[in-house]
Amino acid sequence: MKLKKLKKKIQQLEKRLREGPQKLAKLKQKLQAAEATKAMKAARKSAARATAARPISKPSPSTGAKKPSSAKKAKRKLNLSPEGRARLAAAMKARWAAKRAAEASAKSTSSDDQHPAPGPTPQPPESRPDGG
Repeated sequence: MKLKKLKKKIQQLEKRLREGPQKLAKLKQKLQAAEATKAMKAARKSAARATAARPISKPSPSTGAKKPSSAKKAKRKLNLSPEGRARLAAAMKARWAAKRAAEASAKSTSSDDQHPAPGPTPQPPESRPDGG
């Protein structure tokens, strides 16, 4: 082997040995960051499950519970024609109306069930507009 080639190989090997620890440190940092994000996702998922299990209540303004804005997902822009957009709007309005109706019926049934009467309840006499 020629002397020049041998010197070059030694230089490459030295360079690789110098860069090795840096690459290793960088890879370890990436692994740590990936594990941290995985743990955060798992914690967020379990918290979401816990909040879904208990009844939904509106946060009071005094507690100041606000979601961080960085946690919001970026909205996707849909490539819709005006007809498709109108169709989607109609479908969403129908879904919201159905949801509101379901909530209203659930509220009325739950309010009826909250005060069970021990026996037959006397109802107050109704006032008639004709005075009779």
